[in-house]
Amino acid sequence: MDAEDKKEELMEWLSKLEEPSVLYKIAKIKEESESETEFDFDKEWENGYTVEEFKAEMHKRIKAYPWKK
Repeated sequence: MDAEDKKEELMEWLSKLEEPSVLYKIAKIKEESESETEFDFDKEWENGYTVEEFKAEMHKRIKAYPWKK
């Protein structure tokens, strides 16, 4: 069964569903999946490395590589 068939099957099942607790759980899953896809660039920028921190981290990572001499 491919994704499109599964979606159609689920939509048909949801249209017939009347159990409030199940509908609530599905709505919660939908809300969580939508909030996970949001990306706040400004927030991520504030949490990012400064130039000095970035350089230090890169030097640390490069030195940690198992170089063969």
